[in-house]
Amino acid sequence: MDYQKPKHTTHLGSPTLGFPEFPKKEPIAAGASPAQPAPVSPPRPHPPSGGPVLRVIPLGGLEEVGKNMTVFEFANDIIIVDMGFSFPDENMLGIDYVIPDVAYLEDKKDRIRGMIFTHGHLDHIGAIPYLLPKLNFPTIYTLPLTRGMIEKRLEEFGLKEKAHIVTVQASDVLRLGVFKIEMFRVNHNIPDGIGIAIHSPVGIMVHTGDFKFDHTPIGDIPADFGKIARIGAEGVLALFSDSTNAEIPGRSISESEVQKELDDIIKNAKGRVFAATFSTLVVRVQQFIWAAQKYGRQVAFLGRSMKENIEIARELKYLDVPKGIVVEEKEATRLPDDKILVLLTGSQGEERSALNRISRGEHKFFSIKKGDTVVLSSSPIPGNERSVTGMMDNLIRDGAKVIYKLILGVHTSGHANQEDLKLMMNLVKPKFLIPIHGERHMLAAHAELGIAVGIPEENIFTLDNGQVLEFAEGGVGRLTEEKIAVGLIMVDGLGVGDVGNVVIRDRQKMAEEGMFVVITTVDSKNGKLVSSPDIISRGFIYMRESTELVNEARQLVRKILSEKKGQQEHPASWDYIKQKIRDDVGEFLFEKTQRRPLVLPVVIEV
Repeated sequence: MDYQKPKHTTHLGSPTLGFPEFPKKEPIAAGASPAQPAPVSPPRPHPPSGGPVLRVIPLGGLEEVGKNMTVFEFANDIIIVDMGFSFPDENMLGIDYVIPDVAYLEDKKDRIRGMIFTHGHLDHIGAIPYLLPKLNFPTIYTLPLTRGMIEKRLEEFGLKEKAHIVTVQASDVLRLGVFKIEMFRVNHNIPDGIGIAIHSPVGIMVHTGDFKFDHTPIGDIPADFGKIARIGAEGVLALFSDSTNAEIPGRSISESEVQKELDDIIKNAKGRVFAATFSTLVVRVQQFIWAAQKYGRQVAFLGRSMKENIEIARELKYLDVPKGIVVEEKEATRLPDDKILVLLTGSQGEERSALNRISRGEHKFFSIKKGDTVVLSSSPIPGNERSVTGMMDNLIRDGAKVIYKLILGVHTSGHANQEDLKLMMNLVKPKFLIPIHGERHMLAAHAELGIAVGIPEENIFTLDNGQVLEFAEGGVGRLTEEKIAVGLIMVDGLGVGDVGNVVIRDRQKMAEEGMFVVITTVDSKNGKLVSSPDIISRGFIYMRESTELVNEARQLVRKILSEKKGQQEHPASWDYIKQKIRDDVGEFLFEKTQRRPLVLPVVIEV
């Protein structure tokens, strides 16, 4: 797998290669210091005056955790930052993922100059295989490890050869249409995390990606404070900043502090250790491997995504795996309990993950026994709490000692806490602040921090997905009244977008109230019943104990069919009959049971 930069690309350069610069402007007043920003002029309700404007449209990542995707559009040039998915909430029954709605871009495909990815987590790259073909495969720009994660994703869908990916380094400068792109290193919990400075004809936009500041990171280098400050000194018009931890005081715990906790756990564990984390959390994987080596344990990897991502990180030398430390699952079962560490997926309680199958006693090689230690090294994604708790209860019931963040510091977030968010604002010195990446309460908390460091409230935009920001010459910015349609595009197996709200409501109704199927066989010539209606109930009533209700329902169906007039009616009339059975039987069942199952009428003509 070759991750070298193409020899003939004309997109890449360095700050010294003499790219044409935008006309020099007087520094934006607010860029000089966030403590004394200039007032908005003209006021927000007034449209920017004269010339083209920069439009910024978040297609995902606002009022939610995940599905991150932002569009920057100036005249005929568009760039995209990230394209992730989110996990479904508990009401989206049967759904695998939710991806951004890119309908706005589908007739603008030829104007997309490139896509830039800030890091390799699935909430930033996961939607690529579903959406890249819709947008005619625009060029992807990203750092080596993120490229490896993206290529593995595309390979699963048979799209790797069709995609055009350019490997960049954080020191490179890109020219994409009218945009000049600079990148700066930030810390996260996966290597190769970057923020982006977008130099546009109306000013500089800074997008932080997911970030925190870590002075002692594991397997990474500290954030580039000097470069961030230099960009800030140039006069930043708008800062788009990660809000995930905006409600948490203080600074993020360093990864080196987590290493000490993990070392103590491995050192003191008497039996087997099962360590669950995200497969893309390369930093945590490295920490567990080092701890295992230090205390004489061998390591087995469980879970397809865990094995694939570890292989990518090893190949690109982002992961140090000592020779001879890795064993296969079957071999691990023959080792003494105090000599094995199993590194696996399932920290979010995912149904088919390795740890969840072990907790239910369904794994081929492993089951929990007294003396085992299970470490959950992650924070539950909002919406997954119930799944995680249920899995933990199963593990504890079988005798495991379960260690998670609330008990010991076995995980630190990759996102900036309040003091780091303030530091980013003070380094960048933006005129406008746009909190991104988080639910509404997180965005609102971030906005309050912006006010605390001196950004006027009227210069802070707290958005929904699909709302349109406009920026113009002279440091003018406003939230428009325009709203781009951004529906929920749900992925269910091989289906993308074919499951909508109506289907979800039907699934919810079946889950909550059950299903009542009415099957009628009729003579196609005269419309008369050939036999008594068949009734099937699933999740509604136990039919053997509800014979009176079932018989009454049959009688009601006979009555509906007997009222059908004419013997040679158009076949479309059966749609009316089906609807009447659905409505009348539904009302009858509600009257008798105070429940509303999904009534499914079936008419068979013979």
